[in-house]
Amino acid sequence: MSETIETDVLIIGGGPVGLFAVFELGLLGLSATIVDVLDKPGGQCAELYPEKPIYDIPAWPIISGQELTDKLLAQIKPFSPDCHYNEMVVGVAGDAKAGFSVSTDGGKHFHAKTIVIAAGGGSFQPKRPPIAGIDAFEGTSVFYAVRKREVFRDKNLVVVGGGDSALDWSIDLAEIAKSVTLTHRRPDFRGAPDSVSKMREMVDQGKMAFHVGQVADLFGEDGQLTSVVIKGKGDVAPTKVSCDCLLPFFGLTMKLGPVSDWGLELLGNLIAVDTEKFATSREGIFAIGDINTYPGKLKLILSGFHEAALMAHAAKAIVHPDEKVVFQYTTSSTKLQKALGVA
Repeated sequence: MSETIETDVLIIGGGPVGLFAVFELGLLGLSATIVDVLDKPGGQCAELYPEKPIYDIPAWPIISGQELTDKLLAQIKPFSPDCHYNEMVVGVAGDAKAGFSVSTDGGKHFHAKTIVIAAGGGSFQPKRPPIAGIDAFEGTSVFYAVRKREVFRDKNLVVVGGGDSALDWSIDLAEIAKSVTLTHRRPDFRGAPDSVSKMREMVDQGKMAFHVGQVADLFGEDGQLTSVVIKGKGDVAPTKVSCDCLLPFFGLTMKLGPVSDWGLELLGNLIAVDTEKFATSREGIFAIGDINTYPGKLKLILSGFHEAALMAHAAKAIVHPDEKVVFQYTTSSTKLQKALGVA
């Protein structure tokens, strides 16, 4: 048995909302421990689109997923959170009075006075296209996310999909790739109209190619693609396209995972919460970010930040029920400024 790690608040999920929760809890003097199944902080932002621009973070006209993660890590540094990555929480026992015993699939054990679930939409996995033999190329020349843009420089790319990810990355990677071929099973797209217009303009200019159809066959060896066959509808002859890397963007499959066994009220694959504390149906356990649902819920990072602030005050009341919370502003509170190291 491993040593039990004590903490005021255990945060399940190290994405932007989970990271910001550390800050809000820290301002109230609460210690926080993060557990995440991924191998690094940042959640979906860092895992799925680290270099993709985000436009709706307050005060940042444009910021990438990785930049946002880095700035949040810098912001919470004064509170020295204890972070455990590559760990999935599989067991939660106890209650708000005695505290919660939490175990992970890696054999770690925690004792927390409160729990905050900030696990995004749960465990996300890319949808794999039904192409025979594709698993032999995954991670080498078949990628379901763009983590490092430079990997695709001077490569022949085939991008598959009809949503924003397929369109945006086709347009973006055309600047550095040797060639980009976008293929979708029909001529209409689900993505933003502006992106569709720009894609078609680039096709007309010869900066990229577009085929209506689906990837039917893969050619290559030792995990490295050399070409793919795109099969159109009806009597349209198949097209063989040179291909170093295949990027299928078929969306993600969400799996709630072990959370569904923790005795929480669920609405579909989401956790029901109130809008005062963002508390779940199990006292002492909160849920913030995309994992929760309530009337009027907007799945935005900034909404999760708001939820984290209110949750922190509710968690404080559980961890230190005898302490009166005096609301303070970081701009004027010497106490908070000392905690942040800026006094």
